[in-house]
Amino acid sequence: MLEGRSIVSMEDLDKSEILEVLEATSSMEQALTSGRRLHMLDGKIMATLFFEPSTRTRLSFESAMHRLGGSVIGVAEVKSSSVAKGETLADTIRMVEAYSDVIVIRHPQDGAARLATRFTSKPVINAGDGSGQHPTQTLLDLYTIRKELGSIDGLKISLLGDLRFGRTVHSLLLALAHFKVKVNLVSPPILRVPNHILEKFPDSKLGSVTENLNEVIEESDVLYVTRIQKERFTDEAEYQSVIGSYSVNGALVQTMKKKSIIMHPLPRVDEISPEVDTDPRAAYFRQAANGVPVRMALVAKILGGEYGTDA
Repeated sequence: MLEGRSIVSMEDLDKSEILEVLEATSSMEQALTSGRRLHMLDGKIMATLFFEPSTRTRLSFESAMHRLGGSVIGVAEVKSSSVAKGETLADTIRMVEAYSDVIVIRHPQDGAARLATRFTSKPVINAGDGSGQHPTQTLLDLYTIRKELGSIDGLKISLLGDLRFGRTVHSLLLALAHFKVKVNLVSPPILRVPNHILEKFPDSKLGSVTENLNEVIEESDVLYVTRIQKERFTDEAEYQSVIGSYSVNGALVQTMKKKSIIMHPLPRVDEISPEVDTDPRAAYFRQAANGVPVRMALVAKILGGEYGTDA
């Protein structure tokens, strides 16, 4: 049961709960496709606290809540909140608790979402904390893989790019540990997965750890591309040494399996060429669209929503 629970890390969910959310997402997607109006969260309010820029995550959470019949209040940038006056995160959370039923937070500091749970009895959902984790992105990633390829088990999945700072990769690895997969890690040496994440991933499911995408591209069922996250670097020279390390272009995509997919949590910079967008294997915009039904399913379960529709 997820009712009343905070979701800060993928470690907050076991495999059965992950599958429960994915199944509920299918129902939500069917409801959206049919045009049914859902009222399961009538009278409920979501507070969105985004202390770091966001487009897809913030809008999909807000869309999800509206489509469930609830309402949204929020902070879209630090300068429009009392944080700009020096208010602590603890005090912000204590106040927002009085105004809402669930709190969604994105913050530039690792661990901020977990810290927030100490100051409220309301459920907290982590929408990204620094280079820590991004659990709802992982849920939509898993849903996308299953929807596009029919299953998660049995796949070879290659993670490419910034695996050091990429919180989407950290959460995805923790989730994939529950499934029968083989995962390749492709990155420059200074952008490899941190040990505290890698030590939680079974060695038996780890494939190649390499700098060379060509070593794994032909065998990959899923190519999960991430951007080099300039905002996480403290050393400009270090950033300059890795920028542009990989470029997924049309020629490279032609070496992939016909039944494979290319994913990206977005936004992209130059790591996927626009010429790839029209290839049927390019799933990243479909992936982004899945954010709404996935977040609908998760929020409804956390708030104990029941189906209620109008014709």
